[in-house]
Amino acid sequence: MGSNIRKIISLTRVHNAEVKFGNGPRRLAINYRAYSNANPMQESATEAGAAPVSAVQPLVDSFGRRHNYLRISLTERCNLRCQYCMPAEGVALSRRAELLSRAELLRLARVFVRGGVDKVRLTGGEPTLRADLAELVAELRGAGVRSVAITTNGLVLTRRLPALQRAGLAALNVSLDSLRAERYERMARRPGLARVLAGVDLALQLGYRPVKINVVLMKGFNDDEICDFVEYTRDREVEVRFIEFMPFSGNKWDDSKLVSYRAALRSVFERYPQLTPAPPRDNDTATVWRVPGYAGSVGFIHSMTQHFCSSCNRLRLTADGNLKVCLFGAAEVSLRDALRGGADDAELDALVRTALNNKKAKHAGMENLARMENRPMILIGG
Repeated sequence: MGSNIRKIISLTRVHNAEVKFGNGPRRLAINYRAYSNANPMQESATEAGAAPVSAVQPLVDSFGRRHNYLRISLTERCNLRCQYCMPAEGVALSRRAELLSRAELLRLARVFVRGGVDKVRLTGGEPTLRADLAELVAELRGAGVRSVAITTNGLVLTRRLPALQRAGLAALNVSLDSLRAERYERMARRPGLARVLAGVDLALQLGYRPVKINVVLMKGFNDDEICDFVEYTRDREVEVRFIEFMPFSGNKWDDSKLVSYRAALRSVFERYPQLTPAPPRDNDTATVWRVPGYAGSVGFIHSMTQHFCSSCNRLRLTADGNLKVCLFGAAEVSLRDALRGGADDAELDALVRTALNNKKAKHAGMENLARMENRPMILIGG
Protein backbone atom coordinates (compact mmCIF):
# COMPACT_ATOMS: atom_id res chain seq x y z
CA MET A 1 0.00 0.00 0.00
CA GLY A 2 2.89 2.37 0.75
CA SER A 3 4.04 2.23 -2.88
CA ASN A 4 0.50 2.95 -4.07
CA ILE A 5 0.28 6.03 -1.83
CA ARG A 6 3.57 7.36 -3.16
CA LYS A 7 2.41 6.73 -6.71
CA ILE A 8 -0.86 8.60 -6.23
CA ILE A 9 0.87 11.50 -4.50
CA SER A 10 3.34 11.67 -7.37
CA LEU A 11 0.53 11.65 -9.92
CA THR A 12 -1.68 14.19 -8.21
CA ARG A 13 0.70 16.84 -6.95
CA VAL A 14 1.09 19.70 -9.40
CA HIS A 15 4.30 20.98 -10.91
CA ASN A 16 3.93 23.85 -13.38
CA ALA A 17 0.36 22.68 -13.99
CA GLU A 18 -2.10 24.52 -16.16
CA VAL A 19 -5.08 25.77 -14.18
CA LYS A 20 -7.98 27.43 -16.00
CA PHE A 21 -9.35 30.55 -14.39
CA GLY A 22 -9.82 34.21 -15.15
CA ASN A 23 -8.99 34.88 -18.77
CA GLY A 24 -7.57 31.46 -19.51
CA PRO A 25 -5.00 28.89 -18.40
CA ARG A 26 -2.02 30.04 -16.39
CA ARG A 27 0.94 28.05 -15.18
CA LEU A 28 1.38 27.61 -11.47
CA ALA A 29 4.69 26.39 -10.12
CA ILE A 30 3.84 24.45 -6.98
CA ASN A 31 6.71 22.90 -5.08
CA TYR A 32 6.11 20.80 -2.01
CA ARG A 33 8.54 19.68 0.64
CA ALA A 34 9.48 16.04 0.96
CA TYR A 35 6.53 13.71 1.53
CA SER A 36 7.88 12.22 4.71
CA ASN A 37 4.45 12.03 6.36
CA ALA A 38 2.87 9.71 3.79
CA ASN A 39 2.32 6.89 6.27
CA PRO A 40 0.08 4.02 5.16
CA MET A 41 -2.85 3.34 7.49
CA GLN A 42 -2.78 0.15 9.49
CA GLU A 43 -6.22 -0.97 8.32
CA SER A 44 -6.58 -2.69 4.96
CA ALA A 45 -9.00 -1.31 2.39
CA THR A 46 -11.19 -3.04 -0.15
CA GLU A 47 -10.49 -2.83 -3.84
CA ALA A 48 -13.56 -0.62 -4.22
CA GLY A 49 -11.84 1.98 -2.04
CA ALA A 50 -14.85 2.57 0.21
CA ALA A 51 -13.66 0.74 3.31
CA PRO A 52 -13.49 2.98 6.40
CA VAL A 53 -10.12 4.14 7.70
CA SER A 54 -9.89 3.22 11.37
CA ALA A 55 -7.98 4.88 14.21
CA VAL A 56 -6.60 7.71 12.14
CA GLN A 57 -4.91 10.61 13.87
CA PRO A 58 -6.41 14.13 13.85
CA LEU A 59 -5.52 16.34 10.89
CA VAL A 60 -2.66 18.38 12.36
CA ASP A 61 -0.19 20.43 10.36
CA SER A 62 3.52 20.90 11.03
CA PHE A 63 2.75 23.89 13.31
CA GLY A 64 0.43 21.92 15.56
CA ARG A 65 -2.81 23.38 14.22
CA ARG A 66 -5.65 20.87 14.32
CA HIS A 67 -8.01 21.09 11.34
CA ASN A 68 -11.60 20.10 12.04
CA TYR A 69 -13.40 22.47 9.65
CA LEU A 70 -13.92 21.78 5.94
CA ARG A 71 -15.41 24.24 3.48
CA ILE A 72 -16.84 22.49 0.41
CA SER A 73 -17.67 24.40 -2.75
CA LEU A 74 -20.67 22.74 -4.36
CA THR A 75 -20.73 24.68 -7.61
CA GLU A 76 -18.84 27.33 -9.55
CA ARG A 77 -22.09 28.92 -10.69
CA CYS A 78 -23.78 31.91 -9.09
CA ASN A 79 -26.88 34.01 -9.72
CA LEU A 80 -25.02 37.21 -8.75
CA ARG A 81 -21.85 38.81 -10.13
CA CYS A 82 -20.35 40.49 -7.06
CA GLN A 83 -17.40 42.70 -7.91
CA TYR A 84 -15.01 41.35 -5.27
CA CYS A 85 -15.79 37.73 -6.19
CA MET A 86 -16.06 37.57 -9.97
CA PRO A 87 -14.48 39.55 -12.83
CA ALA A 88 -16.98 41.59 -14.87
CA GLU A 89 -16.37 39.34 -17.88
CA GLY A 90 -17.17 36.24 -15.85
CA VAL A 91 -14.99 33.16 -15.41
CA ALA A 92 -14.37 30.00 -17.42
CA LEU A 93 -16.44 27.32 -15.71
CA SER A 94 -15.38 23.71 -15.45
CA ARG A 95 -17.16 21.08 -17.50
CA ARG A 96 -19.66 19.00 -15.55
CA ALA A 97 -17.44 15.92 -15.85
CA GLU A 98 -14.62 17.85 -14.15
CA LEU A 99 -16.71 18.58 -11.06
CA LEU A 100 -17.11 16.21 -8.14
CA SER A 101 -20.18 14.03 -8.32
CA ARG A 102 -22.39 13.82 -5.27
CA ALA A 103 -21.08 10.33 -4.50
CA GLU A 104 -17.48 11.51 -4.81
CA LEU A 105 -18.13 14.50 -2.58
CA LEU A 106 -19.65 12.31 0.12
CA ARG A 107 -16.83 9.79 -0.14
CA LEU A 108 -14.25 12.53 0.40
CA ALA A 109 -16.31 14.01 3.23
CA ARG A 110 -16.21 10.68 5.06
CA VAL A 111 -12.41 10.61 4.72
CA PHE A 112 -12.22 14.04 6.34
CA VAL A 113 -14.68 13.04 9.08
CA ARG A 114 -12.49 10.08 9.99
CA GLY A 115 -9.63 12.56 10.37
CA GLY A 116 -11.59 14.57 12.91
CA VAL A 117 -13.50 17.05 10.75
CA ASP A 118 -16.81 17.71 12.49
CA LYS A 119 -17.85 20.99 10.88
CA VAL A 120 -18.61 21.48 7.18
CA ARG A 121 -19.63 24.68 5.45
CA LEU A 122 -21.17 24.44 1.99
CA THR A 123 -20.25 27.28 -0.33
CA GLY A 124 -20.05 28.06 -4.03
CA GLY A 125 -20.57 29.83 -6.32
CA GLU A 126 -24.00 29.85 -4.81
CA PRO A 127 -24.82 26.57 -3.01
CA THR A 128 -28.59 27.07 -3.17
CA LEU A 129 -28.36 26.59 -6.95
CA ARG A 130 -27.87 22.88 -6.22
CA ALA A 131 -31.28 21.22 -6.51
CA ASP A 132 -30.08 18.42 -4.21
CA LEU A 133 -28.79 20.73 -1.48
CA ALA A 134 -31.16 19.46 1.23
CA GLU A 135 -30.27 15.86 0.42
CA LEU A 136 -26.58 16.70 0.64
CA VAL A 137 -27.05 18.32 4.04
CA ALA A 138 -28.86 15.23 5.34
CA GLU A 139 -26.24 12.88 3.91
CA LEU A 140 -23.37 14.86 5.44
CA ARG A 141 -25.10 14.73 8.81
CA GLY A 142 -25.52 11.00 8.31
CA ALA A 143 -21.81 10.72 7.53
CA GLY A 144 -20.96 12.03 10.99
CA VAL A 145 -20.62 15.77 10.46
CA ARG A 146 -21.70 17.48 13.68
CA SER A 147 -22.49 20.86 12.13
CA VAL A 148 -23.41 21.56 8.51
CA ALA A 149 -23.67 25.24 7.55
CA ILE A 150 -23.94 27.23 4.34
CA THR A 151 -22.74 30.58 3.06
CA THR A 152 -25.31 32.01 0.65
CA ASN A 153 -26.26 35.23 -1.08
CA GLY A 154 -29.75 34.71 0.35
CA LEU A 155 -31.71 35.29 -2.84
CA VAL A 156 -33.74 32.07 -2.58
CA LEU A 157 -33.68 31.47 1.17
CA THR A 158 -37.41 32.06 1.57
CA ARG A 159 -38.00 29.15 -0.78
CA ARG A 160 -35.20 26.77 0.23
CA LEU A 161 -34.55 27.29 3.94
CA PRO A 162 -37.45 25.31 5.49
CA ALA A 163 -36.38 22.13 3.69
CA LEU A 164 -32.73 22.77 4.58
CA GLN A 165 -33.64 23.10 8.24
CA ARG A 166 -35.56 19.83 8.14
CA ALA A 167 -32.48 18.20 6.59
CA GLY A 168 -30.34 19.33 9.52
CA LEU A 169 -28.76 22.62 8.45
CA ALA A 170 -27.26 24.08 11.63
CA ALA A 171 -26.21 27.59 10.65
CA LEU A 172 -26.01 30.05 7.81
CA ASN A 173 -24.04 33.08 6.72
CA VAL A 174 -25.61 35.55 4.32
CA SER A 175 -23.46 37.74 2.10
CA LEU A 176 -24.88 41.27 2.04
CA ASP A 177 -22.72 44.29 1.21
CA SER A 178 -25.26 47.10 1.28
CA LEU A 179 -28.63 47.93 2.83
CA ARG A 180 -29.40 50.33 -0.02
CA ALA A 181 -31.14 48.81 -3.03
CA GLU A 182 -29.37 50.79 -5.75
CA ARG A 183 -25.96 50.23 -4.20
CA TYR A 184 -26.63 46.54 -3.64
CA GLU A 185 -27.48 46.16 -7.31
CA ARG A 186 -24.34 48.02 -8.35
CA MET A 187 -22.12 45.72 -6.26
CA ALA A 188 -23.91 42.47 -7.15
CA ARG A 189 -24.63 43.52 -10.75
CA ARG A 190 -28.12 42.14 -10.10
CA PRO A 191 -31.19 43.32 -8.09
CA GLY A 192 -32.49 41.44 -5.05
CA LEU A 193 -31.96 43.27 -1.75
CA ALA A 194 -35.58 42.87 -0.60
CA ARG A 195 -35.43 39.12 -1.19
CA VAL A 196 -32.22 38.80 0.81
CA LEU A 197 -33.60 40.75 3.77
CA ALA A 198 -36.75 38.61 3.70
CA GLY A 199 -34.56 35.51 3.79
CA VAL A 200 -32.68 36.79 6.85
CA ASP A 201 -35.97 37.49 8.63
CA LEU A 202 -37.21 33.99 7.80
CA ALA A 203 -34.01 32.46 9.18
CA LEU A 204 -34.56 34.31 12.46
CA GLN A 205 -38.19 33.19 12.56
CA LEU A 206 -37.05 29.60 12.10
CA GLY A 207 -34.77 29.91 15.11
CA TYR A 208 -31.29 30.38 13.63
CA ARG A 209 -29.21 32.29 16.17
CA PRO A 210 -27.28 34.22 15.21
CA VAL A 211 -27.65 34.67 11.49
CA LYS A 212 -24.25 35.90 10.34
CA ILE A 213 -24.17 38.69 7.77
CA ASN A 214 -20.95 38.94 5.76
CA VAL A 215 -20.16 42.50 4.61
CA VAL A 216 -17.08 43.09 2.44
CA LEU A 217 -16.06 46.68 3.15
CA MET A 218 -14.71 48.75 0.28
CA LYS A 219 -13.56 52.34 0.72
CA GLY A 220 -15.73 54.77 -1.18
CA PHE A 221 -18.40 52.17 -1.79
CA ASN A 222 -20.04 51.01 1.43
CA ASP A 223 -17.81 52.24 4.27
CA ASP A 224 -20.41 54.94 4.96
CA GLU A 225 -22.91 52.17 5.86
CA ILE A 226 -20.92 50.72 8.76
CA CYS A 227 -23.18 52.29 11.38
CA ASP A 228 -26.28 51.44 9.34
CA PHE A 229 -25.31 47.80 9.70
CA VAL A 230 -24.73 48.26 13.42
CA GLU A 231 -28.27 49.64 13.67
CA TYR A 232 -29.49 46.56 11.80
CA THR A 233 -28.43 44.55 14.87
CA ARG A 234 -30.58 46.60 17.26
CA ASP A 235 -33.66 44.36 17.10
CA ARG A 236 -32.26 41.30 15.29
CA GLU A 237 -30.05 38.52 16.63
CA VAL A 238 -27.66 38.79 13.74
CA GLU A 239 -23.89 39.04 13.77
CA VAL A 240 -22.77 41.51 11.13
CA ARG A 241 -19.20 40.65 10.12
CA PHE A 242 -17.20 43.38 8.40
CA ILE A 243 -14.61 41.74 6.16
CA GLU A 244 -11.48 43.43 4.89
CA PHE A 245 -11.32 43.48 1.08
CA MET A 246 -9.02 40.66 -0.02
CA PRO A 247 -7.05 40.20 -3.26
CA PHE A 248 -8.14 37.48 -5.69
CA SER A 249 -7.71 37.14 -9.43
CA GLY A 250 -9.96 39.48 -11.36
CA ASN A 251 -11.32 41.60 -8.48
CA LYS A 252 -9.06 44.61 -9.18
CA TRP A 253 -7.80 44.75 -5.60
CA ASP A 254 -5.63 47.57 -4.39
CA ASP A 255 -4.95 48.82 -0.91
CA SER A 256 -6.69 52.14 -1.57
CA LYS A 257 -10.00 50.22 -1.42
CA LEU A 258 -9.15 48.52 1.87
CA VAL A 259 -11.01 49.58 5.00
CA SER A 260 -8.87 48.30 7.84
CA TYR A 261 -10.22 46.76 11.02
CA ARG A 262 -8.97 49.69 13.09
CA ALA A 263 -10.58 52.25 10.77
CA ALA A 264 -13.90 50.41 10.77
CA LEU A 265 -13.85 49.95 14.54
CA ARG A 266 -13.05 53.62 15.00
CA SER A 267 -16.14 54.52 12.95
CA VAL A 268 -18.31 52.41 15.22
CA PHE A 269 -16.78 53.77 18.43
CA GLU A 270 -17.38 57.36 17.33
CA ARG A 271 -21.13 56.71 17.27
CA TYR A 272 -21.33 53.97 19.92
CA PRO A 273 -18.71 54.78 22.58
CA GLN A 274 -20.27 52.20 24.89
CA LEU A 275 -19.28 49.37 22.49
CA THR A 276 -17.92 46.39 24.44
CA PRO A 277 -15.94 43.34 23.32
CA ALA A 278 -17.60 39.94 23.35
CA PRO A 279 -15.78 36.93 24.81
CA PRO A 280 -13.45 35.35 22.23
CA ARG A 281 -14.45 32.07 20.60
CA ASP A 282 -12.09 29.26 19.68
CA ASN A 283 -10.72 29.42 16.12
CA ASP A 284 -12.99 32.35 15.29
CA THR A 285 -12.05 34.56 12.36
CA ALA A 286 -13.98 37.54 13.73
CA THR A 287 -13.27 39.90 16.61
CA VAL A 288 -16.78 40.49 17.97
CA TRP A 289 -18.21 43.55 19.74
CA ARG A 290 -21.65 44.42 21.14
CA VAL A 291 -23.62 47.59 21.66
CA PRO A 292 -25.26 47.23 25.10
CA GLY A 293 -29.00 46.69 24.73
CA TYR A 294 -28.80 45.57 21.09
CA ALA A 295 -30.01 42.11 20.19
CA GLY A 296 -27.17 41.37 17.80
CA SER A 297 -23.45 41.98 17.50
CA VAL A 298 -20.80 43.15 15.05
CA GLY A 299 -17.59 41.39 14.15
CA PHE A 300 -14.48 42.32 12.20
CA ILE A 301 -12.58 39.86 10.02
CA HIS A 302 -9.14 41.38 9.57
CA SER A 303 -7.39 38.91 7.29
CA MET A 304 -5.20 41.57 5.72
CA THR A 305 -4.13 43.88 8.54
CA GLN A 306 -4.07 41.46 11.50
CA HIS A 307 -3.98 37.89 10.25
CA PHE A 308 -5.22 35.05 12.45
CA CYS A 309 -3.27 32.27 10.75
CA SER A 310 -1.93 30.86 14.03
CA SER A 311 -5.39 29.54 14.95
CA CYS A 312 -6.47 28.42 11.47
CA ASN A 313 -8.39 25.15 11.50
CA ARG A 314 -9.81 25.31 7.95
CA LEU A 315 -9.42 23.28 4.80
CA ARG A 316 -11.13 23.92 1.46
CA LEU A 317 -12.38 21.53 -1.19
CA THR A 318 -13.16 23.17 -4.52
CA ALA A 319 -16.05 22.12 -6.74
CA ASP A 320 -13.59 20.44 -9.12
CA GLY A 321 -12.10 18.39 -6.31
CA ASN A 322 -8.92 20.27 -5.41
CA LEU A 323 -7.80 20.58 -1.81
CA LYS A 324 -6.59 24.02 -0.73
CA VAL A 325 -4.99 24.15 2.69
CA CYS A 326 -4.88 27.97 2.63
CA LEU A 327 -7.39 30.36 1.10
CA PHE A 328 -4.60 32.60 -0.16
CA GLY A 329 -2.23 29.90 -1.37
CA ALA A 330 -2.03 28.84 -5.02
CA ALA A 331 -0.99 25.29 -4.09
CA GLU A 332 -3.71 22.72 -4.73
CA VAL A 333 -3.86 18.92 -4.74
CA SER A 334 -6.45 17.06 -6.80
CA LEU A 335 -8.32 14.62 -4.60
CA ARG A 336 -10.68 14.07 -7.51
CA ASP A 337 -7.91 12.68 -9.70
CA ALA A 338 -6.65 10.45 -6.91
CA LEU A 339 -10.16 9.17 -6.22
CA ARG A 340 -10.89 8.52 -9.89
CA GLY A 341 -7.48 6.91 -10.25
CA GLY A 342 -8.49 4.19 -7.79
CA ALA A 343 -7.14 5.50 -4.48
CA ASP A 344 -8.64 3.87 -1.43
CA ASP A 345 -9.63 5.83 1.66
CA ALA A 346 -6.27 5.31 3.37
CA GLU A 347 -4.46 6.71 0.35
CA LEU A 348 -6.80 9.69 0.17
CA ASP A 349 -6.23 10.33 3.86
CA ALA A 350 -2.45 10.23 3.34
CA LEU A 351 -2.73 12.64 0.43
CA VAL A 352 -4.66 15.11 2.59
CA ARG A 353 -2.05 14.87 5.32
CA THR A 354 0.76 15.39 2.84
CA ALA A 355 -0.82 18.60 1.60
CA LEU A 356 -1.55 19.73 5.15
CA ASN A 357 2.05 19.15 6.17
CA ASN A 358 3.03 21.79 3.60
CA LYS A 359 0.73 24.47 4.98
CA LYS A 360 2.69 27.56 5.87
CA ALA A 361 2.68 29.33 9.22
CA LYS A 362 0.92 32.35 7.74
CA HIS A 363 -0.12 33.82 4.41
CA ALA A 364 2.21 36.04 2.43
CA GLY A 365 0.78 39.45 3.42
CA MET A 366 -1.54 41.65 1.40
CA GLU A 367 1.04 43.30 -0.85
CA ASN A 368 2.55 39.97 -1.85
CA LEU A 369 -0.87 38.34 -2.16
CA ALA A 370 -1.91 41.00 -4.65
CA ARG A 371 0.91 39.86 -6.95
CA MET A 372 0.41 36.11 -6.51
CA GLU A 373 -1.61 33.86 -8.77
CA ASN A 374 -4.80 32.44 -7.27
CA ARG A 375 -8.27 31.56 -8.45
CA PRO A 376 -11.09 34.09 -8.45
CA MET A 377 -13.05 33.73 -5.23
CA ILE A 378 -16.03 32.18 -7.03
CA LEU A 379 -13.83 29.26 -8.14
CA ILE A 380 -12.47 28.72 -4.62
CA GLY A 381 -15.65 28.89 -2.56
CA GLY A 382 -16.61 31.71 -0.22
